[in-house]
Amino acid sequence: MVAELEQEMSSLSGMVIEREREIRGLTERLLEANERHDRSIASLEAVSTRLEELQEQARGQATRIRMKALRDAVEVSQRVQALTEAEGSANGAAAPEPTPSFAETPAAPAGNGHVESFNGLFEGQVRLEIGPLGDFSQLVGFEDAVGQLGASEISVERFSEGRATLSMRLDQPVELLRELEGLSSLDFKVRHTAPDNLILDVDEDSGPDMRAA
Repeated sequence: MVAELEQEMSSLSGMVIEREREIRGLTERLLEANERHDRSIASLEAVSTRLEELQEQARGQATRIRMKALRDAVEVSQRVQALTEAEGSANGAAAPEPTPSFAETPAAPAGNGHVESFNGLFEGQVRLEIGPLGDFSQLVGFEDAVGQLGASEISVERFSEGRATLSMRLDQPVELLRELEGLSSLDFKVRHTAPDNLILDVDEDSGPDMRAA
């Protein structure tokens, strides 16, 4: 009887030892898997950080390129205007009448002689004038805000004496004023609004935390 008990205890001890060996093996494999996971996470974080750095560099380079292109466009426009005036003076011709500013263009009346009502939703081809802007960086920043609205075919038609006129196409109805209030860092007031054009005046006296009126 005692011999049988000793044999059974020996068998059970062997089983316990074998289970402990399996547990140690599984624990080691789990630790190795955790280490590989930690290394993978660290590698992904490093790659993500590098991608963010590259994106920031790309945005900065794109901004510098656009600012240079705007400066060149303004310089070319000024030279063309000067040449035109010089040719007109040389030929003794009267100076041409200045093209009315977009800011001076009144809203188009409806057929009954009254200004057509507007619900604030802009769609299709839209012209937007804003100013005064302090420098090209403000213009680029505002153009970026317009781009976040989903607008396409964005172009700067004019930038003179601090006022810029942009042209864009909106494929879907957009509450342009409300969206610009949230996206643009500029504080502005509305001078004129119509279904196809919008004129904004930058509020130079307002604080940085103020939003558009």
